[in-house]
Amino acid sequence: MENTFTVRTDLAVEERESFPGDGGEVSGVSLREWHRADSHIKMTEVKILDKKGEKAMGKPIGTYITLEADELSLKDENYHREVSEELANQIERLLKGKDYRKPDFHVLVAGLGNSSVTPDSLGPRVLNNLQVTRHLKVQYGEDFWKGRSMPVISGIVPGVMAQTGMESAEILKGIIKETEPDLIIAIDALAARSVKRLGTTIQLTDTGIHPGSGVGNHRHSLTSESLGIPVMAIGVPTVVGAAAIVHDTVSAMIGALSKSMETKGMGDFIGKLNSDEQYDLIRELLEPEFGPLYVTPPDIDETVKELSFTISEGIHLAFLGQEDS
Repeated sequence: MENTFTVRTDLAVEERESFPGDGGEVSGVSLREWHRADSHIKMTEVKILDKKGEKAMGKPIGTYITLEADELSLKDENYHREVSEELANQIERLLKGKDYRKPDFHVLVAGLGNSSVTPDSLGPRVLNNLQVTRHLKVQYGEDFWKGRSMPVISGIVPGVMAQTGMESAEILKGIIKETEPDLIIAIDALAARSVKRLGTTIQLTDTGIHPGSGVGNHRHSLTSESLGIPVMAIGVPTVVGAAAIVHDTVSAMIGALSKSMETKGMGDFIGKLNSDEQYDLIRELLEPEFGPLYVTPPDIDETVKELSFTISEGIHLAFLGQEDS
């Protein structure tokens, strides 16, 4: 049976969790987990090493780093600062080997998404908090930059195709041609499988991004191959598929059905289905009635507001080495 269950999440760590075992059993995939010693931030690094791993995971070869911080949902400035610092550390890890601290290193930050739709507004809101510097070089000339260790940072909110009639990739290609950045950081909202990861998980990857892919909206990808320069992606899950929510409760439902003689047969039938078959069955039941429904938390506006600042500060710390914003 063709595997269709993997489309429900953008998070590499959730893809890896869909396999049995402790992380060493998937050919071509390595897994490492650790905790930041002085906080409750859990780190997970999933590396897809070759074509076998790429096929198994349904994601491109590269490194996927996940920060899980349950307290991100709380309005705690000190904790968000810790997350920003850790995010900066991981940005620097992915940039290892690149001279990103040189004065003329140009970073273009792209805030993907629709600012009018709250769950999809993370990218534009990060850009609202971003400290850009390219205009200083343009305004004051090369002499202004002499003796300064400040990189060139610019930003763009390309919008969505329904607003502009253009793909984000098309817009960025034009900007790249004119401004010649050394790196793109694409910020986007993601889809998750688990409700517990909504607004509490940040994923970084050096593989680029596929706008809208988490909700079945496949668009032109933003990768080093398509844009001609390195692309780093930072994303936070803000929605979860209704079918995925139901799937997470299937085991409990099977147990409940099996307790009654009247429904035991139904519970046994569902229990014999593998994960993909269960998910397909749920989608077949839900989608004719509700369509491909996605769910977001009721406090998503405040969550996105807080996270947008946390992510922008992580970028500032990584490239500017200070919190000024």
